[in-house]
Amino acid sequence: MPKRILQGTVVSDKQEKTVVVRVERRFTHPLLKKTVRRSKHYHAHDENKAYKVGDTVSIEETRPISKLKRWTVVNDTVKA
Repeated sequence: MPKRILQGTVVSDKQEKTVVVRVERRFTHPLLKKTVRRSKHYHAHDENKAYKVGDTVSIEETRPISKLKRWTVVNDTVKA
């Protein structure tokens, strides 16, 4: 089964080797027919502590690393 890859913005880098990434999705509301934005936070593993708040990163699904971390930051992304 392929691993999911999401793109988002780093909103916190205060933890050791962990970044919190906000991933935003857009969809059309079924009744109002307007575009709605919803966001969700993911804890991702950042081994080298290379990413700071505001960077755009891609995260990849992985095995559970800790209680909250199920994602890792993919290294081939462009930093904003």
